[in-house]
Amino acid sequence: MTMEKILKAELNTNLLKALGSWGGCISQGQTYETDRGRVFVKINHKPQARKMFEGEMASLEAIQKTNIVRVPQPIKVIDLPGGGAMFAMEYLKMKHLNKYSSKLGEQIAELHLHNQKLGEKLRTEASTIGKGAGHSEAQFVDKFGFHTATCCGYIPQVNEWQSDWPSFFIRHRLQAQLDLIERDYGDREARELWSQLKPKIPEMFCDVEIVPALLHGDLWAGNVAEDDSGPIIFDPACFYGHSEFELAIAGMFGGFSSSFFSAYHSKIPKAPGFDKRNKLYQLFNYINHWNHFGTGYRGSTLNMMRKLLK
Repeated sequence: MTMEKILKAELNTNLLKALGSWGGCISQGQTYETDRGRVFVKINHKPQARKMFEGEMASLEAIQKTNIVRVPQPIKVIDLPGGGAMFAMEYLKMKHLNKYSSKLGEQIAELHLHNQKLGEKLRTEASTIGKGAGHSEAQFVDKFGFHTATCCGYIPQVNEWQSDWPSFFIRHRLQAQLDLIERDYGDREARELWSQLKPKIPEMFCDVEIVPALLHGDLWAGNVAEDDSGPIIFDPACFYGHSEFELAIAGMFGGFSSSFFSAYHSKIPKAPGFDKRNKLYQLFNYINHWNHFGTGYRGSTLNMMRKLLK
């Protein structure tokens, strides 16, 4: 069966007309006209593609449930006959984020506060006489992680629930990435710097209270856009984590105006020690880039480790 035949059957459409195609860092994309309007289909031939797309679909659904920031409506993940998978979603006509930059800053802050507000609402409900907790449809999440694996790029991330943020971040983010560096490069300097840095991380969190926040997880400029009605975010790798984690990649590679950050911080002010933790979160992104794109990111990774040890 050809890819087109499979798509027709899976999307339950007679009309399937290919429009534009697009090449991303990780997957290819193709837009189709169908009986139910335009759909955008991501195609990836890697054996882990289904796992990757299922994580993305679960992430889109989680963001969608909050009703705060717009994402493409996910439709379904479809296996490719020769291995790999496709992911069909709503097609949105998007342009570069420009007019709605501060609006997006507000919405990302609202997304980050959403779980905390659920928790406050539950406490209020529980303390109201004659009305037990559990009346809210959405569930408050009191741990860090996510109910399924997600991929940041094509590297699968373990999101096993943990009650302590620094240990979640060290184990499932930094250590997991550095294990891959060790496997592929056996970099002695990275190994030595990490052994010095690792025990120092928990103290960066000593005077900050962290309520699990739903994060987009890969919020760089290439994953945000707008249309006439407002901002749109896509390609998420969600998990419940520390809200500050989100801001590191947003600030690293440009593309976000200062109005995005000031709108965000008007809702979530910088906590004490923010700048040092921001470097720690940037470190994760440098290691992830080293794993994806090679040793061009080695220098930035080691530099950031040295800065954090100062």
